[in-house]
Formats: sequence, structure tokens, C-alpha cells
Amino acid sequence: MQSDRTTMKLVKLGFGIYFLLLFSCKNTPKPIEPTLGEHDGAFWIEDGIPLPKSDSLFYLERPSPLFRKAFKTDRAVESAYLNITAAGYYKVSINGQGIKENILDPAWTDFSKRIYYSEYDVTSLLQEGTNCLGVVLGNGFYNPLPLRKWGRRNLREDLTVGKPVFIAKLHINYNNGESEDIVTDDSWKYTLGPIRKNSVYLGTVYNANFELNGWDQPSFDDTQWQPVTIGKAPGGKLQKAFFPPVEITQEITPIAINSPGDGTWIVDMGINFTGTYKIKLYGDLNDTIVFRFGERIYDDGTLNPMTTVTGQIKKKGIGGPGAPDIAWQTDSYIMGHNKEDWFSPDFTYHTYRYMEIKGLKELPKVEDVRGLFMHSNVANEHSFSSSSELLNSIQEATKRTFLSNLVSVQSDCPARERFGYGGDLNATSEAFIYNFDMQSFYRKTIYDWIDAMNDSTFVDTAPFTGVAYCGISWESAYLTTQYYLYLYYNNTDIIKELYTFNNQWMDKVARVHPNGLVGKGLSDHESLEPVPVQLTGTSHYLQCARIMATFAEFMGHVADKQKYEALAETLKNQIKTAFWDQTYPGKINRQTLFATLLYHDIIPKEDIPEAKDSLLRAIKKGPSGHFNTGIFGTKYALETLSKYVSPQIVFDIVNSREYPGWGFMIDRGATTIWETWKESDDTYSNDHPMFGTVSEWYYRWLAGIRPDPEHPGFKEFFLTPATPIGLNSVTGTYHSPFGNIVSRWEKTTDGYSYELTIPKGTKAHVTLPLLETQTVLVVKNQGMDNTDGMKGLETGKFTLPEGYYEFKVSSQTNKATF
Repeated sequence: MQSDRTTMKLVKLGFGIYFLLLFSCKNTPKPIEPTLGEHDGAFWIEDGIPLPKSDSLFYLERPSPLFRKAFKTDRAVESAYLNITAAGYYKVSINGQGIKENILDPAWTDFSKRIYYSEYDVTSLLQEGTNCLGVVLGNGFYNPLPLRKWGRRNLREDLTVGKPVFIAKLHINYNNGESEDIVTDDSWKYTLGPIRKNSVYLGTVYNANFELNGWDQPSFDDTQWQPVTIGKAPGGKLQKAFFPPVEITQEITPIAINSPGDGTWIVDMGINFTGTYKIKLYGDLNDTIVFRFGERIYDDGTLNPMTTVTGQIKKKGIGGPGAPDIAWQTDSYIMGHNKEDWFSPDFTYHTYRYMEIKGLKELPKVEDVRGLFMHSNVANEHSFSSSSELLNSIQEATKRTFLSNLVSVQSDCPARERFGYGGDLNATSEAFIYNFDMQSFYRKTIYDWIDAMNDSTFVDTAPFTGVAYCGISWESAYLTTQYYLYLYYNNTDIIKELYTFNNQWMDKVARVHPNGLVGKGLSDHESLEPVPVQLTGTSHYLQCARIMATFAEFMGHVADKQKYEALAETLKNQIKTAFWDQTYPGKINRQTLFATLLYHDIIPKEDIPEAKDSLLRAIKKGPSGHFNTGIFGTKYALETLSKYVSPQIVFDIVNSREYPGWGFMIDRGATTIWETWKESDDTYSNDHPMFGTVSEWYYRWLAGIRPDPEHPGFKEFFLTPATPIGLNSVTGTYHSPFGNIVSRWEKTTDGYSYELTIPKGTKAHVTLPLLETQTVLVVKNQGMDNTDGMKGLETGKFTLPEGYYEFKVSSQTNKATF
């Protein structure tokens, strides 16, 4: 086992060296130039207290250090900017005023490869005379506990870890044209503060008896504080953050606070989410108040924390020396001399709907408790709504699930693992893009994969967390995410930047799978029936070959284009031979089978009627006539059943409350999407993006908003709304690079009305559902001089330039009005 781990680390090292050489090529754009680093006279500093020498000691009290630096500004300040980052987490203040824009900063990366720093305009925080810069340092993912997730995965062995350190530069410009830098160096001082323990997974212990009032104010007496130690640099290149930070975006008011007995209070936030809380506490000196968190409660009203237990550590001996028997999420607060105080934990986050409180003598007041929803604050300018209350509830739960799993990486679940799994990214990235502006976040994600991968085997997560068994369907997210940045945003810079390495990555895939067919890895995770990896894995390989052919054409590399087109044809034929030309000999989920073949265009044109009939039969044989597919099959089934059979059938499934399905989850109180079709109250996450692909279907089929691969970035696009029976209206807004695309339709007494908005400088290819007895009436036209240009209006298929339009589809005579 140790030799395997050593081999993996050596391989990763080799791949890292390769990347350094790659990015030094003159044809590759240089990384963002740092404006923070040792060349500025700034150093990484720490408290000088060594890390424990054995695993069990990591669980003992280890306070977060407080750092301060007093300095004078004796001239009028024109501007001041603070650049700061850490290996670990940090909180920073100036003259006692906390800089609160970013939570859980910096973003999680492989700290030995790259570290992002934030820049703050702090001009308004400085004062004439003496000032003070204060920093609190937390562990984050750089100094995790040695928890043995699932009894075997120890992040202290799998991650780049070390002693928490930070580096900062405060650049001050004066009105007289002079400037000054206040940097981290050995002139800073530190002491230990009231945060006695902090774990990004398990939680925080805060002892108010160790509070130092005014410690980050200029007038504070720090003569008893200790000089800092110049720490060891984590090794990663410093780069300015270009993606949305983690922020508190919503304060949630509890809907109820009850007691199941024994001095225990249960706070019901009403929704499941990721974040922390703030609470007003009352008590006597040294009273200890303990908080635990869970997505569920038991029938007797007590907390059920089991679906959020870290790494399934649920009995003694699993988590390793010193670990708790059950690794649930918990915080503790020890009262100081104040009889009342507000508390909000730092350097951790939880996933929960229910908060259990023990140690409070009286029922907490609702107005004294707030949930704090925190996530990477991606722009949220897209929207979808319909006349179906159930569909709207599913959409709301899906968006909440997506945001809960964006804490600087896109995770599979925000409590148990928090890892950036590529399979989940492969399945859901388009759904995320339809709901949020993901361009800069996904660029960061791609760089995470660059830092995670090696040149001989596949890894499953970025940042790399030691998991390496899922195969190409996970690591190929590195390439598919690039394609979706191109398709949805016309981001061609990423193609140019990484084209050389993408070719090298495809060479690696060929070495790992020299015969084409993928034989190892995880397949359709959580499918209710088995799916061979040869189907899904090879399909992802095929998808990558086609993407590279597209990239090669864009780059003007004819030979590469021909190579990848030939590879794609070979893989397509191999899949066709194994899964279409003959009956698969083993057990197989036939829904995933036919949906995969149709989704990846493997079925010959003449055989498509047979394939779609086979898919429809497989759906009808599913439980309740619903999907029984997993992580990939669900995305494929939603799309292909709509495309080749009817979106009506998909709507009937999505709008149903029967098992298995989204309505089944909502009917059982879900406010976020489950990891499994079956309800789980002790094992599987209740906050998992995987089945959130249904939201992509909302936008693509009910609103009908789809990108055109021939015109990436929505320069031209499709508007093809579907109007299933049982749904009376839909409004979908997608914020494209050119502006808002709006697709709104409503059922009328004799047909449908449509309102379409086409952004400036774009063109939409429209298809409206039209029966033979119906015609299209132009009600409002604010984009064309007349309707003569709407060729195909009588068939419901026509092209619209920029503008706003209203149509009616009914049995009336076709007539244009203005």
C-alpha cells in the first residue's frame, strides 16, 4: 500500500514537471503575473508552534493564532489595497473592521501548485496616525485532521498539507505621490485566540474566555505577544483570484424551534443548505453549548445527523487514532464572562436543515437564530418558472443543491466528502451553466484538474484527494468542461492555451486504453440496474475525440482533425458492435443503454426508429414507468427521449410524484436533490447535484433555449419550446454573452401564445409546435421591418433577428399585425 502511494506521488511529481515545461512554451500564454510574493519583501508567516507528531494529537486543542501589525500613516492617503492569501483559511481586519467580502478564503487548490490571493480596496478603513492590520488563521484543507474516510482515505496523506501560513501586502498610495508597502515579515506579532479547534469537516470549538477585546485595534497593548516565525512557503505559484469568492448570500429565518426533551432544542431552518449560522447565546461562565447538524430528524423529533457524517465514519476504530467514533458535524461554544453573546463559527461549514442545540437553559428565540447560506457567489441571472408547482419546487431544490455544492470547487456532496468529482461535473456542468454564470468558476476548475492529473493514470477529483478508480468518465471532465466553455461562452482562449496539453492528454488516454474500449472504471453511478463501463466509459472517450476534432478545426490543425475524426469513427464502431449489432450478454440497464447510444449518435440513421422504440419500451418497463438510470443515463434519457420520442413523456415522468423521481423526493420533504432515487436516512447524501440534470431539460426543452455548436456563445441559437399537455405556461430566461434570451409561452383557449426576446447582434432559429389545423399569428414585432423575412412562418419554423416578438398559434387565419 505504501509503495503504491509512493508511486502515485512520483507520477504526480512527473506530471507537475511536465506542466511547468508546458506552460513555459512560448506559444502558451503566461499565467497571471502575481503582485504578491517574496519579491515584494513579503514572507509567509506563522505562529512557530510545530504540528503534532502523531495523528491522535491533531484532535487535541490547537488554537487559531491571532496576528497583528501596527503601522503609521502620517500623510493623507489617496488609496490603499490589500493583497492577501493563506495556505489554510484566513480572516482579516483593519482597525477592528473585518473585511467580510470573502468567506473561507482562499479557494481550495493544490497549494503546492497554485494559490489564489484576493485584493481588497481598504482605503476607507485606514485612519490618520496609527493603524492595525489583524489576521486570524485557520486550517482549511491545508491542515486537515487525519480522518480515515471510509476507514482508509487520510487527507493528510492524499493532499499537499502543512502548517497554516499566510502572506500579505498592504500597498498605500499617498496624495503626495509617494507609496508604502506594509508586508508580512518578522516584525509581526501573534498570540493564541478563542478558536481552540477548527476543522473544515467536523467544526469549531470556541472558548470566549480567551477573547482579547480590541486585539486588532491600534491602541491594543501587544507587549505580551510573541514574534512570528517566517514559515515554509507552500510552493504554489501566487495568482490573483479571477472567479467569484465564497460569500454569505442569504440569511435564513428558522420556521420552528422545538424540544424533543432532555434540554435539547431542534432548530428547523425549513430548507437544507450549506453554510453556518449566527445565534445569540445566554448562559453563565464556562457553560458549554454544543451544536450538531443534520439533513433530517427522526420520527421522535430528535436529530438525524447520519447522512452528513464525514466519510462514513460511524463506529469506533474507523476514523483512525484520536478520531471521533461518529464524525458528525458539530460546533461548541464555551461562555465567558458575558452573560449573552452572538456566535458564528469560523473556518468551517455545515450542510443541514436541522440544528440541535444542547447546553442552553431556555428555548432560543426565533429572532436570535439565523442560518447563513454560503457558496461561491456565481452570478444568478438565469431563471425558469412554470405553471406547475411541482416543477417549480424541483427547480428551486435543484438550484439550492447546485449552490450548496459550490464552495470554491464543485463537489459531489457538501458534507460527507466535499470532493470535486469529475463524473458529477461531466453529468451536470451544462445544468449548472443553464442556471448560473459558470465561466470563471469552470476556468478555475480546469486549472484544478491540470494540477491534479498525472501522465499515466486517471484521477477522480480535482483538487486530487487520493481517489483514483472511476476512470475516464471522471477525468475527461477536464476536456468536456473546456468544450462547454467554448459552446456556451465562445471561450476560445482556453482552447488556445491548453491545446498542446489536450493532445498530450489524449495520448495518455490511448496508452491507458490501447484497444479503444474502456474496460475499467465506474459506470452509471446509482443506476438501479447494472451498466457496463465499456458503454459509458467508451462513450466519454468518443465524446473527447469529437471535442478534439472540433478544437483542431478551430486551431487550423488539419492533420489533428483527421486523426481525431478517425479515432471517433473507430470508437463509435466499437461501441456499435458491442452494444447495438449484438445483444449484450450480461445484465444491463436498457434505459441507459439506448439513451447512451442515441445521445452519442452511435446508432445508424436507418436504425434510429428501432432504437427509439427500444428506449421507449425500456422506459415503460421501469418502475412506475419512470427512469431507473444513474449519473449519466439520466442526462442522456432526458435528452434522447425528448428528441426522438416526445417531451410529453418526459414531462409526465418529471411531473409525477411516484417513485422513482424528483416529485417523489419533493413529496417526502426534500428541499435539495438526493444522491439516490431511493430515500436514504443514514447513508447517502440528501444534497447531491447528480440528478439535477432535470434543470437542464427545463431550459433545453420546456423553454427550448439551446446553443448552436456551429455558432458558439449564442451568436446564433435555437428556440424550440415544447408545450406538453398538463403544463399551462413556462418562462425561461438565459443570460447569454449577448444579453438575455427570453422564451415565454402560455396556453390559451384555442392554442398558445409565445413571447420571445432575441439579444442584440444574435439570431434565433425558432420552431414552434404546430398542428396541421393551426397557424401562426404575429401579434407584436419589435425586431423586423415586416414579416416577409419570416420564411417558414406557416410551418412554425423560421429565423428571427434581434428584437422582441409575440406570436399566437391557433386555428385563426395567419395574419401579421403590428
